[in-house]
Amino acid sequence: MAVGVFDSGLGGLTVLDRVVKRLPDVPFVYFADSAHAPYGVRDANDIYDLTTQAVSRLWDEGCDLVVLACNTASAAALRRMQESWVPRDKRVLGVFVPLIEALTARQWGDNSPPREVGIQHVALFATPATVRSRAFQRELAFRAIGVDVEAQACGGLVDAIEEGDMILAEALVRSHVDALKRKMPTPEAAILGCTHYPLMQDIFQDALGPDVHVYSQATLVPDSLADYLDRHPDMLGRGTTSRFLTTGDPARVSRHATQFMKRQITFEKV
Repeated sequence: MAVGVFDSGLGGLTVLDRVVKRLPDVPFVYFADSAHAPYGVRDANDIYDLTTQAVSRLWDEGCDLVVLACNTASAAALRRMQESWVPRDKRVLGVFVPLIEALTARQWGDNSPPREVGIQHVALFATPATVRSRAFQRELAFRAIGVDVEAQACGGLVDAIEEGDMILAEALVRSHVDALKRKMPTPEAAILGCTHYPLMQDIFQDALGPDVHVYSQATLVPDSLADYLDRHPDMLGRGTTSRFLTTGDPARVSRHATQFMKRQITFEKV
């Protein structure tokens, strides 16, 4: 009954931590492709190849349902995977869906024409590859009109977080928020479009100001996944054990994961 969670590195642990609390009886297998992180500077074909390799490994672990807890993979690879690669008895889900559901106050199955929503000015903070893909804007346009999205590519931020350099990470957050505000001085909402970024949510909020609603996937994905499993219980795979897998150095990855999640996490080498 295991569910797979994939990320290019450790950012997806912010989602996994909340999901485990929401679904304590479900084993999860987490796969960190640390040897190839960060994905945000790679091209779409490279991201697709790496993501499909990782998802295949999670299927081998007994996870028929895999969550791409990586916005870059969701943006650059998910649609292509779902259209031509994922077999009928498997599912791969992204992390944009819960964000857009929350932002537009519409359920994903609501296929009525796009309409005006309560927010008109949205700041999107994401990796360079996610920004280039324009996947968030494309999916949002199916459901809402009149929303101005200003995207800010946050170069260097994932690397700083993965290395545990929170002083540099805070400086980068404030620099990227300043750059965004020069383009959109008064955003009403901000999307943290990378699962690493919730670790810096307080800094984003402080830099943006108290009037900006900050949306984080770490708080939105758990309920969305629980709802999906209620509707599709057959997608709980045959795996029975929670594991943490990495393509990188397991000792180093375990050390960094333990540091920023503040609990012991032990990775195994893939």
